Amino acid sequence: MRSRSGLLPAMVLVLASMSSAIAAEPVHGVTDTEIVIGTVTDLSGVTAIQGVNNAQAIRMLFEEANAAGGINGRKIRYIVEDSQYQVPRAVQAMNKLLNSDKVFMTLQDGGTPMNNATWPMALDKNTPKLLPLTAARSMYEPFNKLKFSQTSSYVDQMRAGVKYFIEQRGKKVVCAMYQDTDFGKDVLAGVTLETEAHNMKVAAVTAHKPTDTDFSAAVTKLREANCDIVTLGTIVRDSMIIIATVKKIGWNVDLLGQAASYDTAIATAPGGTGEGFYSMTPTLYAYPDDPRPAVHDLMARYRTRYGIDMNYIGQTGVICAQIALEALKRAGRDLTVDSLVTAMESLNQFTDLYGNTYSFGPNQHHGSTKAFLAVVKDGRWVPVVDQPLAY
Repeated sequence: MRSRSGLLPAMVLVLASMSSAIAAEPVHGVTDTEIVIGTVTDLSGVTAIQGVNNAQAIRMLFEEANAAGGINGRKIRYIVEDSQYQVPRAVQAMNKLLNSDKVFMTLQDGGTPMNNATWPMALDKNTPKLLPLTAARSMYEPFNKLKFSQTSSYVDQMRAGVKYFIEQRGKKVVCAMYQDTDFGKDVLAGVTLETEAHNMKVAAVTAHKPTDTDFSAAVTKLREANCDIVTLGTIVRDSMIIIATVKKIGWNVDLLGQAASYDTAIATAPGGTGEGFYSMTPTLYAYPDDPRPAVHDLMARYRTRYGIDMNYIGQTGVICAQIALEALKRAGRDLTVDSLVTAMESLNQFTDLYGNTYSFGPNQHHGSTKAFLAVVKDGRWVPVVDQPLAY
């Protein structure tokens, strides 16, 4: 009995030591002085105009936070890898971030196909891929504690837009052009669901690769189908070529895109190519001459630093950097993946610099479902209606 009773205190000490060792196990990407955050995005491919602007905006806000003292005593080290909007390169880049750089999390990883391919890698490493730069439903479905998406999905956007054009503009022959990728298929799904809700069918459809540059045959096919609105599951370059092709043949038809085509490059395309082009967007772009002092100052800082104006996807980077910085702050000094998730779930009615609100919770990792309709007028995006649309 004495022998057994003597063993008990020793066993308690051993278990306590083991628990302390487990508790003290370092969190990947977090040291006493540093938080390592990465991004995989397009810096030199077909969507580079978006990826570069976005990553630059995030870097600026992170470095400004560092200059102000950091987050709970730590500075952010930000690493950006180029995917060239290609899945194999995205996988390679994510592998580097996870296994070589050992990032704590990634932020605004670009592209639907690229994110779908790299999500399993991040989940396997228990690494959050926070607020990816895509509005695909797969960024928050199926539910996972590490998945958070900030904006309305492509399906939300297209359903709201198609409903508006059918009910308010009397459109009867809805057609679709889309990239034959996960992104394009998500856009098409929204169009299909809403036409079905009105007891209609998508009258004609064409699909293309992200790198295609000739849409003459596709546009001719849709014109022959007598489409009175064409929805676009396209990004910037293919959107501009399609718009130009439609105008070249003198076809007077409304074209409706979504967040990926809501870009200043389309609005300011040479010769007024983008005039009259519609797009759905989760938030409205704030131009450099925006009268709000905080917004105007931010745009001026961006131009001074990078020599260009921030575009809409740069603005998206600002919003996501703000959300990430607030979550990291709320997570506290004892930063872990679990404390970050708890902090993200505490962001209820979080308001960004532009006045948009986002709400997350333990069972709600999709921050907003708002979708606005905008049109290019005199080289600028302007809202068609003042309030977001629903379906």
